[in-house]
Amino acid sequence: MSAGGSGVPPSILDRPIPRGKSEVSLSAFSFLMSSVIHYFQERVDDVLELEKSLENLGFGIGVRFLELCSFRDRHSKRELKLLSMLQFVSSTLWRTLFGKAADSLEKSVDHDDEYMISEKDSLINRYISVPRDMGTINCAAFMVGIIRGVFVSASFPCEVSAHYVATEGEKLPRTVYLMKFSREVIECDSV
Repeated sequence: MSAGGSGVPPSILDRPIPRGKSEVSLSAFSFLMSSVIHYFQERVDDVLELEKSLENLGFGIGVRFLELCSFRDRHSKRELKLLSMLQFVSSTLWRTLFGKAADSLEKSVDHDDEYMISEKDSLINRYISVPRDMGTINCAAFMVGIIRGVFVSASFPCEVSAHYVATEGEKLPRTVYLMKFSREVIECDSV
């Protein structure tokens, strides 16, 4: 096939990036997450170092995820408003990674620079068995890195943390990702 009738095939750079298979086996994902955690666990001394290693790994994935979305959909525009970017993360990012949107996106009542994304049953933490000596580990630190990577590469600098929150009537606690944006982001967004 020729590009523009010139008889020259289109460059590989001009071809769209295919979406590929959108589902990954849950057992394969669980095995990969378990292997990643085990890899870092052997190379760190405490829980905080392990969580930081998982976050750093996730950060690079978040940066690349935003680039991939931009390259796949050439008609998309760069989000300039914080709320639009938050909706992108809680819907598009979550759908791409987990096959469903996040359970909720909320703004903090106490602080205007804080937002929360929550999940009832976090896939990241679902099949993780924690050794007794690392009882306080939250493997959602990996997702913290992904979220932070997306926001930082989109020019919305923030700090992200993951917390377990117990809810009445639920056996397992919810995972809440708290995003605290820099003052500049909030000031630019209000203009």
